[in-house]
Amino acid sequence: MTPIDLLLGFAFFYPLLMSYVWMGGGLLFWWRRERGAPPIDQPPELSRYPLVSLVVPCYNEGQNSRETIAALAAQRWPHFEILAVNDGSSDDTAEVLDDLLDEVPQLRVIHLVQNQGKAMGLKTAAAAARGEFLVCIDGDALLDPWATHWLVSHLVDWPQVGAVTGNPRIRNRSTLLGRLQVGEFSSIIGLIKRAQRSYGRVFTVSGVIAAFRATALRRVGWWSNDMVTEDIDVTWRLQMDRWDVRYEPRAICWILMPETLKGLWRQRLRWAQGGVEVALRYGAALLRSRRHRRMWVTLMEFTASVVWSYVMLSLILLWLAGRLLPMPEALQVPSLLPDWHGVILGATCLLQFAVSLFIDRRYEPGVGRNYYWMIWYPFAFWFLNMLTTVVATPRALAKRRGTRATWVSPDRGL
Repeated sequence: MTPIDLLLGFAFFYPLLMSYVWMGGGLLFWWRRERGAPPIDQPPELSRYPLVSLVVPCYNEGQNSRETIAALAAQRWPHFEILAVNDGSSDDTAEVLDDLLDEVPQLRVIHLVQNQGKAMGLKTAAAAARGEFLVCIDGDALLDPWATHWLVSHLVDWPQVGAVTGNPRIRNRSTLLGRLQVGEFSSIIGLIKRAQRSYGRVFTVSGVIAAFRATALRRVGWWSNDMVTEDIDVTWRLQMDRWDVRYEPRAICWILMPETLKGLWRQRLRWAQGGVEVALRYGAALLRSRRHRRMWVTLMEFTASVVWSYVMLSLILLWLAGRLLPMPEALQVPSLLPDWHGVILGATCLLQFAVSLFIDRRYEPGVGRNYYWMIWYPFAFWFLNMLTTVVATPRALAKRRGTRATWVSPDRGL
């Protein structure tokens, strides 16, 4: 077997294996935790209902702030406050939030003069919060009225739980990219989180919707200012400190996502760089201690995805070189076009989408209408994942520790 055969085998079997791992873990999670569960508007009765602080850091969210705060004010949880942090916005976010003070009695607004980054906005709100639990969302998110109940239910009755992440759903679908991301959040992100909860540890909470125990955050030092993705970083540190991190699919949050290639690229590049930064910072410490052995699978899964990206890049470059230059037979890549293995991958992908739609249909009626568009997603997801990882890895390696990560105005779709 030649080196090229080994690379081609890994390039084929890795995504195939991960699809079945995600499907198996997702179905196991559904069977144990979602099958026969009550509807979203019937959360479990709790032993107590403490004050909860709903936190929303904002940067240039003037167009979305009013709608976001209104959704927070409509929460059915009996005791809550809302903390909005304007992190040096250059638009009218400050004026919109100040106007809302007269309309929403639970709202408090904190203004930062300069853009300090999302992590600093979260830490500022946490320092001012009165609640023992924090529910943190993004400035464009619309929280389902019962989401706080479902998130906090894990924190109230399970003292070992440090964080709970919810179920983001896409609300802008005016382009093909938007429709593809509807399927992605069901068949990729949703299944991955279910599988990770079934097999071990969660790679990351969703920064757009997550609840935290304040004492757990205090023990790990709150959010890091120098990490591109503060949500991945705090998830790893909580779990390394032996806190449990859970996924609650009934905590629904409607979000806006990029619908341009430029916006999608910037977002996924940041996600990829954040993952590499966290693996570089904590990977060695994880492997040195059996205390963190439940995180080993998470680290190995991420490392395999990085290796796969560079294997694919190598195959593409060798194929191009073979078209332009004479190559030794051992280094020749005959073709990049799908053959029988492409048919297997395509069929597996469609099966994965079918499984995810079966699980998610209760949270978003009519989500199956997007099934038609999913045939294109294997190419889009894996190709984008490869490119962003290849670009993000050297950026993460070159980044100086301690460099503050500040906000960039996001692409909120069309």
